[in-house]
Amino acid sequence: MIDLTVAQIADIVGGRLSGISDEAAAAIRVTGTVEFDSRAVTPGGLFLALPGARSDGHDFAAAAVGAGAVAVLAARPVGVPAIIVERNVERPTPHDPAAHDPAASVLEHDTDGSGAAVLTALARLAATVAAELVDGGLTIVGITGSSGKTSTKDLLAAVLAPLGEVVAPPGSFNNELGHPWTVLRATPSTDYLVLEMSARHPGNIAALASIAPPSIAVVLNVGTAHLGEFGSREAIAATKAELPQAVPSSGVVVLNVDDAAVAAMAEKTQARVVRVGRFPEAQQADVWAGPVTLDALARPRFTLHTADGQTDVALAVHGDHQVSNALCAAAVALECGASLKQVAAALAAAGPVSRHRMQVATRDDGVTVINDAYNANPDSMRAGLKALAAIAHGAPPAGKRRSWAVLGEMAELGDDAISEHDRVGRLAVRLDVSRLIVVGTGRSMSAMHHGAVMEGSWGSEATMVADADAALAVLRAELRAGDVVLVKASNAAGLGTLAETLVDEGGQG
Repeated sequence: MIDLTVAQIADIVGGRLSGISDEAAAAIRVTGTVEFDSRAVTPGGLFLALPGARSDGHDFAAAAVGAGAVAVLAARPVGVPAIIVERNVERPTPHDPAAHDPAASVLEHDTDGSGAAVLTALARLAATVAAELVDGGLTIVGITGSSGKTSTKDLLAAVLAPLGEVVAPPGSFNNELGHPWTVLRATPSTDYLVLEMSARHPGNIAALASIAPPSIAVVLNVGTAHLGEFGSREAIAATKAELPQAVPSSGVVVLNVDDAAVAAMAEKTQARVVRVGRFPEAQQADVWAGPVTLDALARPRFTLHTADGQTDVALAVHGDHQVSNALCAAAVALECGASLKQVAAALAAAGPVSRHRMQVATRDDGVTVINDAYNANPDSMRAGLKALAAIAHGAPPAGKRRSWAVLGEMAELGDDAISEHDRVGRLAVRLDVSRLIVVGTGRSMSAMHHGAVMEGSWGSEATMVADADAALAVLRAELRAGDVVLVKASNAAGLGTLAETLVDEGGQG
């Protein structure tokens, strides 16, 4: 929440006043939140008029003011007090119209440049506010990586909470809209601002980092998400490296050195580097995990080591891949002054927060549902399948359980889409997944089904269905008590609702 007059905001963003006098604009203050959804407007707020897939925010300006907004940031007069910004700005390429942000389609549907104009103004406003808050003592932490950003953001918010007030984005608010929107949630009382940064093209992360320059940066991994857009893993690595390059020499960069491409970024930053990993002998990690074990629900247990001591950690999140995420979060918290005891306690209490990301629920009949349907790329798909196998084949008293993988398409893989989907189908068989339901009818999904068949999944072990409803019908007919079900796909596939339905229909114990 910001505290600026309408006139001050107009000056910051280079806009002109409409529907409000100079005197009134100098007297009226924006003291509420900045919102792009008129239904979320609070008294004293500022409403962003943005185009979208179904409607144009300019059409809801009056409703926003009626709900308490004192002004609207718009690209044309809207009949209520507004700050108008010119539309002759360069239109940036959208990060991810596949839905990494509730309003990620703004630029995709920006036919006249109005959305780009408002987003540019929003960035200027956020940058001004961020600079003032940093001068007042705010610490900004930026996170990037091909996978695991949202999970790590949630863990980081948890481990920093004992140290002060934390603002972090809900879900995956990590692009041109969600990033500055989150920045403007911070106030003078905020101690830590945690920001997640995505990229679909070179320069995306550098642009976000320029809005709220981080003093601490975390790079998790370099995978193959958006490979179709970048063209090569090397190009993805260069773009992720924009974050550590944005950190000043007085700052800290936390690198997951288990990933060689991330480890190499130590040479691309002027900041002090803290290395984390699971193989300290080879990688010379500063923060590392001892031997990792998994409980019956694939929650990791390990010893957290640093130069100053060690402590046992029991994570409340699911999957072996969460160890690297937890190490990065721990390293940041330790740099901010947390003790090892505080870090271990916070990690133990930090369960899944963001929807449809490794949410594990067990029904009254013993069926365990893993809802990881928000996003999917080859790396996260492999991690999800391994977590499924760990739970199904895991520790007593459960014993071996039947496992189901309900998998949808991995978006934006370009020329590698066919081969990557084939690999996922084969991996499901190698991990001894009992049943594979491939959801979708395109070439990529045919490749996933074909890969499973060629790897040895015969008869009804691998099934291909047209959509989520058809997949749900199979599950309703054939699930047995005690089975384990992984539901995973890119968000556009809409499988998150399927997973929620499975849980709701069985009752949650």
